[in-house]
Amino acid sequence: MPDKPQTAAPIPEAISPDYVHEDKMIKPEQALILPGRRLKWYGIGTAKRPVPDEIHTLARAFLERSAGNGGLSQLSEFGFVILHRCGEHFYFLIACSWRGNNEIWETVFAKDQEDPDFLDFSRPEPHLPTFCVWELGAVWHEQKAWRRFLLSERNEIAVETWLVDQYEGPV
Repeated sequence: MPDKPQTAAPIPEAISPDYVHEDKMIKPEQALILPGRRLKWYGIGTAKRPVPDEIHTLARAFLERSAGNGGLSQLSEFGFVILHRCGEHFYFLIACSWRGNNEIWETVFAKDQEDPDFLDFSRPEPHLPTFCVWELGAVWHEQKAWRRFLLSERNEIAVETWLVDQYEGPV
């Protein structure tokens, strides 16, 4: 067993010394049913600053319009959406789907205050962010829900059971 360090480890560079962490809330919303796709929906924001209804409506309309125009073909039949309020006026819209039996794939969109709608969030670097600590609350629940579905009979009753199996609470 290695010796324990004699001094406290420095604060990791990834954490700003002035960062103050706070809980956010995950709120499940009505699933988004698109042709050939069933997507659970989660909104994430603080208790004092949840996702506003108009942003929620804009995000749903954006995905519906995108699917209607032939977009979102990368999404498979089952998945979930995370609409995350990241600040006063910035939102991530993360569309995830289950592919390859047991893999989560994601497509990310974003909206800032001056943007009239959600836009592709391009990420050309090799080492990229995926989910933040709050979004992982939804992902963790969805991992468990998908595992239960994979172990089920995978019939229509199992699909409906999976579709209503959502998390609500603090993260």
